[in-house]
Amino acid sequence: MARKPRLAPAGYPQHVIQRGNNRSVCFKCESDYIAYISWLKKFSSKFNVGIHAWVLMTNHVHLLCTPNLDNLGVSKMMQALGRMYVRYFNHKYERTGTLWEGRFHSSLVSNDEYLLTVYRYIELNPVRANMVEKPVEYKWSSYRINALGTSSTLCTPHFVFLNLGASQSQRLANYRALFKEQLPQTAIDKIQSGTRRGLVLGNDAFKLEIESLTGHRLKHEALGRPPQTSRQLTTRK
Repeated sequence: MARKPRLAPAGYPQHVIQRGNNRSVCFKCESDYIAYISWLKKFSSKFNVGIHAWVLMTNHVHLLCTPNLDNLGVSKMMQALGRMYVRYFNHKYERTGTLWEGRFHSSLVSNDEYLLTVYRYIELNPVRANMVEKPVEYKWSSYRINALGTSSTLCTPHFVFLNLGASQSQRLANYRALFKEQLPQTAIDKIQSGTRRGLVLGNDAFKLEIESLTGHRLKHEALGRPPQTSRQLTTRK
């Protein structure tokens, strides 16, 4: 059976998941996380992909990223990063064979409905996995960058994030406020299903926009708009 075409138009954010083969461990010690992040910086820059949010879990990786110029930018970045990290990991731990379960999963994310929800979904992964009580306690994610303003040469703020406030302090405060309310299970289910099945996270107007842009007919599953909270401060483009 032919592979389903990956929809990845330049300028549109994507939620990317890369899992270890058979859910095997991909990061065994601190130096492994550091190595992966260093190559993520290198190849996101090389292929002009903006990284907005990320988390490195023990056996998988989540990224929210946008290819700025090339429709294949994210694929090129993930392929180069994957090859480099597998060589490093296999050499270090004296193993052979694959590390990743196969090609990465991804879904396009609507700026209006889902972007900040996916930010939260990614950075709350360690909390849902009961690794920490609060996202700020987890070292290997973008939360401290996006919520506290920790300096980073990896993260590029998306314009929706920038529109959270007129100043950095206001943006950071408004971003932290989003985490005071629990992420609804319905939103979690939609994000997980959308990424696993390669769907588009957005309303029908957004899906029609992607259809027109890519020439591919999309399945119009009822993903709908995620529940909004009083604190979710998004600005339509």
